[in-house]
Amino acid sequence: MLLQSPWIPRLASIKANTAERLVLALADDIIEGRLAGGDRLPAHRDLAWRLGVGLGTVTKAYAALERRGLTRSIKGRGTFVALQVAQKDLQTDLSSNAPPAMLSSRILAKTLTVIARKIDADHFNLYAPSGGHAEHRVIMARWLETLGLSADPSNLVLTNGAHQALALAFDLVCGPDGLLLTERLTYPGALALLRRKGCRMQGVEIDAEGMIPEALAQTLDDTAQHNNRAVYLTPTLHNPTTATMGAGRRQAIADICRRADVRIIEDGVYAASGISLSPLAALVPDITLHVNGLSKSLSPGLQIGMLALPDDLKSEARRLLKEVPMAPSALSCAVVEDWISTGTISSLQNDMRREAQRRSALAVSLLGMDALVSHPDAYNVWLPMQRDAAEHFVSLAGASGIKLTAPETIMVNPKDQASGVRICLGSPSFDDLTRALTVLAKLLKQHTF
Repeated sequence: MLLQSPWIPRLASIKANTAERLVLALADDIIEGRLAGGDRLPAHRDLAWRLGVGLGTVTKAYAALERRGLTRSIKGRGTFVALQVAQKDLQTDLSSNAPPAMLSSRILAKTLTVIARKIDADHFNLYAPSGGHAEHRVIMARWLETLGLSADPSNLVLTNGAHQALALAFDLVCGPDGLLLTERLTYPGALALLRRKGCRMQGVEIDAEGMIPEALAQTLDDTAQHNNRAVYLTPTLHNPTTATMGAGRRQAIADICRRADVRIIEDGVYAASGISLSPLAALVPDITLHVNGLSKSLSPGLQIGMLALPDDLKSEARRLLKEVPMAPSALSCAVVEDWISTGTISSLQNDMRREAQRRSALAVSLLGMDALVSHPDAYNVWLPMQRDAAEHFVSLAGASGIKLTAPETIMVNPKDQASGVRICLGSPSFDDLTRALTVLAKLLKQHTF
């Protein structure tokens, strides 16, 4: 007697044909672990009758699942969840905008051997002061100088990653009654932070160079009644669109914010990966809070963030840091100090840029759409779409074992219809990336978005 299937038949709630909806429903339950390896799927005719669909629809859906390796059919017995793919972690993740992995065990072992002979034990025996040890702030100020930003170490706050630095910046300039103006599509981590803090946000229109100066000026005029306003933006390799502001655009944004007397929070985490242009903090240092970090420019394991502050915010930052200490690891700082002195940082960054360019070229060649937006130094490409189409594409990709960024996570206004899909290129191996992009290219050809 055949075992009964544990699966409760359903169709996914997406705008697609019936076979695609069935594929997505089953794939989601397999990938999420609601169906285990070896579980039997309902018989074709039984499932068609229970869902009220044609037998051919079920046959087509089961064939698609087997091509993906999610199921296997055994003649005379039925269709079963494939053991080797019934694990969530076997998805190809193209949703995390991480850099390509270029740090070798050999380099790391050599570095640790060197710093073991000279590291200061007091940095481990004592709690770090608010904002990081003075020696570490000097080291990071030296690194920021390579990006065109001359930062006084006494104005530099070190944190355990750039995300903490960004959170501190938001706390300093955007309280409960504040209003933050930002690109209408922006970094999902920033939006999640702001929503958790209850900050009000307003999106500003963007183009191929990022935030449009005229749109910012108009938005500032329209919100003149708000006393506590700030502007948050990413001028280099904007996440998610890869846009980079030219020198003229940067100066125009700086001048507008100066005239309106509003603070700027500049997200510079991709500045080391892109072309060399003056940060906004170098143009208007007295109104700009510059956020940076090393996880995007060197390695995700180096959780060192930094926030370069105007003079008048230092005391308030110290007060907040007493409540929530944020100092980075002393070991990570020692690693960076060695890499600066030996030139390893420049070598790693050059290697990462070449690999980013290789992956970007691969994405452009495989996806091959006129609408695709890319930058050779970016860790992602951007595919503009209407929101419904973007959600449909992300769902289809998920059913094919490829995780993409949900469109709503990058949208300031959840009701905005102009959206798109961010496809991150840095995390997977090159072979896995090639396979995933090939699947996405087929989806784009098979469907109208």
